Amino acid sequence: MQDHAKVVVVGGGCVGASILYGLTEHGCSDAVLIERSQLTAGSTWHAAGLLVTFVRSHVISQMTMETIRIYGEVERKLGTSCGLRKVGQLRVANTQERWDEFQSYIGIAEAAGVPAQLLTPEEVQEKHPFLSPSENIYGGILHPEDGYINPADITQGMIRLARKKGAKVYQNTEARSYTKRQSGGWTVATSNGEITCDHLVFATGNYARENAKRVGLDLPCIPIVHQYWTTETVPQLQQRKADGQAELPILRDEDYGAYLREDVGALQFGPYEFEKDLKLFAVDGVPKDFGADLLPEDFDAVEGQWEQALARVPVLGEVGIKSNTRGPFQMTPDELPLCGPAPGHDDLWLAEGVPGGILWGGTMGERLSRWILEGDPGIEMASLDPRRFGNYVTKRWTADKVREVWGRHMHAHIPGEDYPGARPLKTVGSYDLLTAKGAVWTTLNGCEFPSWFAPSPELAVPEYSFRKTKHMTYVEQEVRATRSAAGLIEMSPMAKFWVRGPGAKKWLNGIMANSLPKVGRLALSVACNDRGGIDAEYTIARHGEDDFYLVSTPNGEVYNFDQLSRQLPKDGSVTLENVSELIGVIAIAGPKSRKILQPLTDSDLSNDAFPWLSAQLGEVGYARDVQLLRVSYTGELGWELHHPRAYNRHLVDVLLKAGAPHGLVPFGLKALESMRLEKSYRAMHRELTQDITPLEAGLNRFVKLNKGNFTGRDALATQADQGAKRVLVTLKLPSGETTVIADEGIYVNGTVVGRVTSGGFSYHFGHDIAMGLVSPEVSAHGTQLQVLIHNEMREATVVHDSLYDPTNANARQ
Repeated sequence: MQDHAKVVVVGGGCVGASILYGLTEHGCSDAVLIERSQLTAGSTWHAAGLLVTFVRSHVISQMTMETIRIYGEVERKLGTSCGLRKVGQLRVANTQERWDEFQSYIGIAEAAGVPAQLLTPEEVQEKHPFLSPSENIYGGILHPEDGYINPADITQGMIRLARKKGAKVYQNTEARSYTKRQSGGWTVATSNGEITCDHLVFATGNYARENAKRVGLDLPCIPIVHQYWTTETVPQLQQRKADGQAELPILRDEDYGAYLREDVGALQFGPYEFEKDLKLFAVDGVPKDFGADLLPEDFDAVEGQWEQALARVPVLGEVGIKSNTRGPFQMTPDELPLCGPAPGHDDLWLAEGVPGGILWGGTMGERLSRWILEGDPGIEMASLDPRRFGNYVTKRWTADKVREVWGRHMHAHIPGEDYPGARPLKTVGSYDLLTAKGAVWTTLNGCEFPSWFAPSPELAVPEYSFRKTKHMTYVEQEVRATRSAAGLIEMSPMAKFWVRGPGAKKWLNGIMANSLPKVGRLALSVACNDRGGIDAEYTIARHGEDDFYLVSTPNGEVYNFDQLSRQLPKDGSVTLENVSELIGVIAIAGPKSRKILQPLTDSDLSNDAFPWLSAQLGEVGYARDVQLLRVSYTGELGWELHHPRAYNRHLVDVLLKAGAPHGLVPFGLKALESMRLEKSYRAMHRELTQDITPLEAGLNRFVKLNKGNFTGRDALATQADQGAKRVLVTLKLPSGETTVIADEGIYVNGTVVGRVTSGGFSYHFGHDIAMGLVSPEVSAHGTQLQVLIHNEMREATVVHDSLYDPTNANARQ
């Protein structure tokens, strides 16, 4: 075995092969793959090989389509088939909720470039004549580009092409330990000697947890056990082939909770286990004697699905069962891979926790290769980045969430829906107090965060739908009270860092696109990547010449801290401290917020003494060491109180009591979201993403190109000179039974000209508001556009930013 390579990939399944192929496609022939046994020996060899594009996400839709495209290119380069069959996928809706999901999705599909078509019940029957007629069918959705591929063939095909370009593959070579090199990179000790590398990639499949522990990582992924059956030859399928008819599309019907597809004249039936029946694998490590093995059939786990399938597709029961295939594959708490830099480690990359390596392999290989070789994946990767999970991850938590998420795999997925498993986990002192006030909770970064408030705990029942819900009445009350009097929101999950030291000012100036605030003031700034895309957003409070307090989105705690840590000066002139768990945040906002807060503090809250966008240290109630930040995400007069967490309950209690005579109410995330849309305030991972620049997002005033060099400045300067090819606009839309959410297509005369980044119902104005990226030529105020919402083309008008209080008079009062 050679002793050095630019990149070493550990793991010889489809994902590892895809990464090796992607590296060579992007010009890196000095790449090595090591596999402990034989290629495809893990989950790849027993995978069903399905290629599925149905997902309510613009980015992930594009990624799944990219996999299908890449596999087609591999076949063309090889000059031979890897079994890619674009037979299409037909999903059937038997409930209103499932039909709502399909209708809500169709606008996302076209904007993402995913071919999809809604079908009537009659068309569903025509597409799959083996499906029994049912009066319960609302309709269906067909993805003509979906299909399947032979897992072993595509894996071997990519390896073959990578080898042609110089990559090396070492089988029967087990990676046993990893050591960081002082000069950078890693030393990998294997069963066949050592190899050093500049970059190390983990793609170890079922071994992910135990392998990552060797470098101190506790990954949120655990293998689950899944199975499928293959029938004997089906005469009707043989007859269809003899008649020259096309292969039937893969059929997914929620009534039987499984997929059904043709398999060389037979049928393959793959049921999805419910939570109570799901078995986990290798929770404490893969058994030493487990290799390219299968597990015993477990018919009891899916008996109900089988019985329903026989009723829905009777031909399935007219032939015998030829074989059962049951084996493990990885699963994460959100059914998405862990793809990107390993937190806390330079030059270490993860391609782990992949729930369907065949589906994800092609795109992960492409994006991770770009990331390694070019420093940027080319698209927004936040939803897959391993650093999206905080330090609350444990084996037990992961196991329970994995059971829950896979057990609901065949459920309709409603945006914003919260799953109750392994909760509550992280809470603040006011949790029980606010629960008694009727709080319905959601989670951010493992922390409980109020979503909305019911009039009483008895009515605080979570409610999710694609349509308008009863609890919207309560959210409206929260918004109206905050806009007219005052509201209080518990925001302790926000990520919070101290940056201090003699080099702090210089260091932050080289990262932030905006100028740093003066002492005692606040500034909003984005940190960009080299392409000018938005990597993070911070509220920066400056308490001293080299004393900065940074606040960012809750889900950015691990990601942002890791990104900042990688850029710290080597001379020790800057210290970076994560205080997210130590400091709580309570925000009070509304025209009466000063009147409520002033009697509780000795700090002078007048405009002259405490102007908008300023920061002071003081006391509130009996709590000391409170940072009072005069800023509000609602657009109203308000303060954020950043305090030692031990004071959290006291502060919430005293504020609620002091505010009651003035009409103050607690409010939650849903009300906050509506109010920030009314102000056109951008949100991280929606308007602010790694592939959207601040100039495209309309944040020009927060980018100071003349302040000196900072990350992304050159790319932004070029874009400023040439003009952005897309811009963010605010849209006013009529309200309906269903509401704009995110990622829907924006149209002019039936042609897609952009997509929605986020949207929702405005409780203040009584209509929908959305923000979206569009071509500059259709971005002028008053331009009439359309948005495809719930399969209905709705008129949308481009309006000026900040429909509510556009001059910020309320916040400045």
